[in-house]
Amino acid sequence: MTTVGVIGIGRMGGAMARRLAAEGRTLVLYNRTRERAEQLAAQLTDARVAATPAEVAGAADVVLTMLANDDAVAAVFGGPDGLLTGARAGTVLVDLSTVRPDTLRSVESRVRATGAGLLDAPVSGSVSLAETGQLTLMVGGTAADLELARPALEPLAKTIVHVGGLGAGAAMKLAVNTLIFGLNGALSEAVVLAERAGIDRATAYDVFAASAAGAPFVGYKRAAFLEPDATPVAFSLDLAAKDLRLITGFARSLGVPMPQAQLNLDVVAATAAEVGPERDFSMVARHLSAEGGV
Repeated sequence: MTTVGVIGIGRMGGAMARRLAAEGRTLVLYNRTRERAEQLAAQLTDARVAATPAEVAGAADVVLTMLANDDAVAAVFGGPDGLLTGARAGTVLVDLSTVRPDTLRSVESRVRATGAGLLDAPVSGSVSLAETGQLTLMVGGTAADLELARPALEPLAKTIVHVGGLGAGAAMKLAVNTLIFGLNGALSEAVVLAERAGIDRATAYDVFAASAAGAPFVGYKRAAFLEPDATPVAFSLDLAAKDLRLITGFARSLGVPMPQAQLNLDVVAATAAEVGPERDFSMVARHLSAEGGV
């Protein structure tokens, strides 16, 4: 049986750990706030908590990291008692975070020196899709490392796409999120426009979902748009702003104009200032309503 390390027990990391446990994987968990990892381990059949990322790397066949930002990834890999300290031949380290493409590339030589494998495999999908194994994974790295990591990745995903060398997964995720934030902004505007015209929001949403623009995103964000105060946060405004800063910065490095992404960043930042950074990014619709005097 594959032993899987999971580092970062947030909403998505916790959902992935629960899915892996349900599929019979032995888990080694680590979180900067140990209590969160202990609470999750107590709910699972075959899971224990490690004291350091190095301990996770020494115990697991595949280590999955799901962290908030580039600094957190760098610290978990290269900090004192980090993954590089415990990594060994046969282990594959897989980062599923949304970070810059060069973040994992910067540690590649040190990971290879330990004999371990390395992949970037960011995910597309919600917490509920993680819990049911329906995520899409965009993988960068070697085909050999991907094959070794599949026992930890396949329980999580309906689709695994090998998009290129190390860093290509992160680049693909930023491209996907560019589209997601565009959809969120457009959907927010459409909801407010229909509502201002006197159309019931739920009725308008039914039409959006049935229209040519009825992407899966529209379907699974329904509750967030119709009952924002009663729906758990799936993607906070502060994380959305972080991702949009990554997108616009990466685009500048490639010389790609991204006017819509920059506008989405400005609107997300304004929404966070109004309603709080921990609210779901669908709250852009509430911000637009308030701006319009509704």
